[in-house]
Parts: sequence; C-alpha cells; structure tokens
Amino acid sequence: AEIAMHRAKKSPSQRVQFFASEFGDQVLHRQALIHGLKTAVENHQLQLYFQPQFDRLRRNTGFEALLRWHHPLLGAISPTEFIPLAEETGLILKIGDWVLEQAVEALKRWSDQGFMGRIAVNVSALQLHDPGLADRISRQLSRFEVGAQQLELEITETALMEDVERAMATLNRFREQGLALAVDDFGTGYSSLAYLKSLPVSRIKIDRTFVTGLPHNEQDQVLCNTIITMAHNMGCEVIAEGVETEAQANWLVLAGCDELQGFLLGKPRLAGFQSEVDPDTA
Repeated sequence: AEIAMHRAKKSPSQRVQFFASEFGDQVLHRQALIHGLKTAVENHQLQLYFQPQFDRLRRNTGFEALLRWHHPLLGAISPTEFIPLAEETGLILKIGDWVLEQAVEALKRWSDQGFMGRIAVNVSALQLHDPGLADRISRQLSRFEVGAQQLELEITETALMEDVERAMATLNRFREQGLALAVDDFGTGYSSLAYLKSLPVSRIKIDRTFVTGLPHNEQDQVLCNTIITMAHNMGCEVIAEGVETEAQANWLVLAGCDELQGFLLGKPRLAGFQSEVDPDTA
C-alpha cells in the first residue's frame, strides 16, 4: 500500500495506483542501486569519459566530461537512471566534487601536453544551491594551477529555475572567478526569457531532441534557427549536441551554429585529449 501511495504521488496523471508485484521488484532494484552507488562513491568505481567538441571547421575546441558507472554485478548503469538517484539521496554533492577535481586534474595534464581548449562539467540543481561550491572550485583551480577560463560549467534550465535568486547569485560568483558558463539542454525546460537575458552565460547548448529531426523536420529547423539567432543576439555562442549525421552537421553549420558535439564527430572515451596525440590514431 505504501509503495502504491508513493507511485500515485509521483504520477502527474494517475492519482490512483494499485499495487502489483513488479512494483516491489522495482523498489528492490532501486534500493540495490542506491546501496551500490554509495559503495561506488566510497570505492572510486565511477569513471569520467570525455566527448570531444568541435568548431565549424571541425577543430577540437574542448570536451564534455560524462560520468559513467559500471556496477560489478549489474553491469553498465545508465546516467539517466543513477544521476536522479544521486540527486535524490544527496550523493550528487560528493560525486560532483569528485567530477570537478578529476576534470581540473585532466585539464592540468592535458595543458602540459599542449591542450588549449576547455572541459565542460555538468552541475546539478543541488550543487548550484551549495554556497561553498564556488570556493571549492577556486581551490581546485589553484591547486592544479589551471586557468578558470578552461573550465566550463553546464547548468540545465530546470536547475536554474528551481531557485532563481540563489542560482543567479552562484552564477555571478562563478563569472567573477572567470569560469565559462553554459545553459545545457536548452529548450527543454521552462526558463523565463526575462531571467535568461540576465544570466551571465557565454554558451547555449541545443538539446539533442531538436537535432534528431534535422534537416528534414520543419519544426526542428524553426526551433534551432530561433535558438541560434536569439543566442547570438544575446552575445552567446551556440553548441549543438547529438549530432550523428553529416546532413545534421551541414545544416547546423549553415544555420550559424558555432560548435558541434555528437557521435558523428567523436564518441565519449576515457583517453580524452591523449587520444588526439596517440600515435596509433594519428
């Protein structure tokens, strides 16, 4: 009865739920994931993969750091499954600090090899509302002697809108530190243009859901054109994620999109910048 009640509370439309045996299985699976995630954090079982980003001429400009978890028994767990659990349990704060440390350490290592681009790291709503986050990032940058402009923080529209005033205060602190800021998954949330125009961001990321239908879907064409034009008028650059075909890439470049990211140009890999200078792949 309690499980059915919680499902009813979480459902936006079905306010009445009957218990079924698979509900219990789902709860047990969820509890196993939470326990496994705690163990993964404590035993450093999480990994960072890096997906390259490119400009219109397909020159590598940076990487996005993507979190991956391979459960010892369940195998690879999708981020869409374990990230919400991490946020719900508060583990995202500890995980987020680890991700930022790993990203800054990678920047130091790559910079010593000649890398001049950036690494983009996703920041959750819970992290964004943590008053100590800006100071911790500053300490990491000083510790590894990395320039703030090489670290980009990606914040989703949903995270920004949860507590606008607190988010704005944190973003302004980030900007004062010289960090690059981007709005991730743009167009999928419910952000207000009144707030968006005052956000101290330098890049807007077009969500993959709008890229998938290109170049043939007229609605996707209109939406992408609108986002690109609006972002440029606000002084922001635009990067599109989920680019998987040459047709999509060509359409976006002709539409004025500044950068591209997707399987067409490069899949997430552990090596990151090192793969670019690997003699076996050069």
